[in-house]
Amino acid sequence: MSGHSKFANIKHKKEKNDAAKGKVFTMLGREIQVAVKAGGPDPAVNGKLRDVIAKCKSNNMPNDTIDRSIKKAAGNEEGVEYEVVTYEGYGPSGVAVIVEALTDNRNRAAANVRNAFTKGGGNMGTTGCVSFMFDQKGLIVIDKEEVEIDEEEVMMIALDAGAEDFAAEDDSYEITTDPDDFSAVREALEEQGISMASAEVTMIPQTYTELKSEEDLKKMNKLLDLLEEDDDVQNVYHNWDE
Repeated sequence: MSGHSKFANIKHKKEKNDAAKGKVFTMLGREIQVAVKAGGPDPAVNGKLRDVIAKCKSNNMPNDTIDRSIKKAAGNEEGVEYEVVTYEGYGPSGVAVIVEALTDNRNRAAANVRNAFTKGGGNMGTTGCVSFMFDQKGLIVIDKEEVEIDEEEVMMIALDAGAEDFAAEDDSYEITTDPDDFSAVREALEEQGISMASAEVTMIPQTYTELKSEEDLKKMNKLLDLLEEDDDVQNVYHNWDE
């Protein structure tokens, strides 16, 4: 992880999210619905829901909005069923891209994602074509300015709870875990009153691809913008060395 700090990117995303909070909260509401459907509305017994709630809080979603979303999901008032669909492909110069969608219409989602790849100078591939280039990990990012205890204490809390790695960057601590240990590590930090800038299971690239031409940079940004604008798209992972 060293040399590829996630915090700057997370702050960049936060700024963009602040300008489009409604869309972000809608996306998180869908994640709540899927989690509630899978394990029920009680976070005490539904670990997946606890993780989604933590993600909601790191995105500044108000508690009453979270509670309403859980109740709505439990009652499924709209009768809409969302499913997770993953697409893989290549951006300009072979940048590996994974797109996770949460959609009630697979055909629409696939068409929109394919269109984004095409307009962004890339192409959608088959399942598995790039995912082998990523590791699925729990990733917790902590803003150093938000933590009162010292680095060693934060590190020991994380490692004792089962974290795989702890990295101190210039302005953040970045903790990686096995996906199965993510909840335990996140909850251990939460119990100590440590706030998190980001906490989620994500896909971390094994290697990074640098884009050198102005044309490739424009195309890659267009691809990411089109995917971000798509209401069905929840997460986009790539190995572009920004």
